[in-house]
Amino acid sequence: MKITFLGHAGFWLTGNQTRVAIDPFLTGNPVAKHQPGEIQAEYILVSHGHGDHLGDSVAIARQSNGTIVSVFEIANYCATQGATVHPMHIGGSYNFGPVRIKLTPALHGSSSGEYPAIYLGNPCGFIVEMDGLTLYHSGDTGLFGDMALIGRRHVLDVAFIPIGDNFTMGPDDALEAVKMLTPRYVIPMHYNTWPLIAQDATSFKQRVEAETGAEVIILNPGESWEIQ
Repeated sequence: MKITFLGHAGFWLTGNQTRVAIDPFLTGNPVAKHQPGEIQAEYILVSHGHGDHLGDSVAIARQSNGTIVSVFEIANYCATQGATVHPMHIGGSYNFGPVRIKLTPALHGSSSGEYPAIYLGNPCGFIVEMDGLTLYHSGDTGLFGDMALIGRRHVLDVAFIPIGDNFTMGPDDALEAVKMLTPRYVIPMHYNTWPLIAQDATSFKQRVEAETGAEVIILNPGESWEIQ
């Protein structure tokens, strides 16, 4: 599987049988290297309704004939904009054939960027099972104790974890999250998009690898990494 970092909290998973985009915020993203038209995905996962996560999901779904997978409220919202959707909710999972997706809790907010804002349900994270691998994208979240339960219930190959602080976990809490999740690999996200969430990913990597059994993979926006 090839994992491409789209910047901020966005990733593009290219597997043997299918492609999955997660929170593809490209338009207006100051660090993005891809254009929305370059992204083809059969499934587009949206963790919550903020513009820096919902991003270009509808455009990518429409151009790819793909399906947006998210909580019920976001799915319905995207359907009104012409996207094919599959609504779910936290704790639920669904087998789409080449990929199985489960929604997990996240501690954050969720609303549209319009004024007045539209409530778009609960934020979430995702467990993605494809190509024999299990990946956890936490979404925007603070630290919560049930990450230990996620780690017990799922043998994680990769965990995508925010480290930017202010709006999400910072490096200290992200380190605690890694200890609870026990993944093989950690990819930090949601940092250095803007000065407000600037962090030193190399320092985070050093701390995680000194205190846990996980290896941290630092990706710059636009870079890819292949995992077997």
